[in-house]
Amino acid sequence: MIDLTVRRARRLGVRLRQRRTQRRLFQLVTAGCALALAPSAWLWIAAGDRVGTVASAPSAPVAVVFGAGLFDGKPSPYLAHRLDAAVDLYRAQKVQAILVTGDNGRDSYDETDAMRDYLIEHGVPRIRVVGDYAGFDTWDSCTRAHRIFGVDRAVLVSQDFHVRRALALCEAAGIDSYAVGVPEWRDATWLYGGVREIPGAGKAALNVLMRPDPLFLGPKEEGIPRALADAAAARL
Repeated sequence: MIDLTVRRARRLGVRLRQRRTQRRLFQLVTAGCALALAPSAWLWIAAGDRVGTVASAPSAPVAVVFGAGLFDGKPSPYLAHRLDAAVDLYRAQKVQAILVTGDNGRDSYDETDAMRDYLIEHGVPRIRVVGDYAGFDTWDSCTRAHRIFGVDRAVLVSQDFHVRRALALCEAAGIDSYAVGVPEWRDATWLYGGVREIPGAGKAALNVLMRPDPLFLGPKEEGIPRALADAAAARL
């Protein structure tokens, strides 16, 4: 009888330890998920009402279009949709110049010129399209737009899953910004982009806290001032 009682007590002790372990594991997983998602929540809250459409966008001197890859040297569908939105902003006279910022880190890949060519082919005057060839990530694009190209106020153009991160980073870089979120079909590409934004939000939080220099800085560029001067002259 005593042996039976002891065995029951031992089994009960084992079950209690297992439950405590499971509870601690659940708490750790919950805390980890909350920590991982906190930067994403910050981006949504910080964006407020500054994300909208071409129709709702306020006027600004410059539209900033972020790169999104090439197919056979031409803008990918997602990038073409961003560029189409920038063309709509220009035609609606909501912006006077367009800064395209992309990756030209190797001779065989020139995202920026592909973006420039697309806009020019769609009726934006060449002088009004300015290229940043060292926009290797969103933070580099934002801080270079301000520090190298002199952009102080802009409408940012990207897909709807990315614009809040772009908005937070450009604001941190010193640009008074509004973001146009280009809608897309909720397909596998869109889902992949949304999932990428989870670690991207964490990286954005570090960028905002640390304010690192971009990979390439260099001298100031006069493309945007020239474009805006041409716009001012055209209005006379």
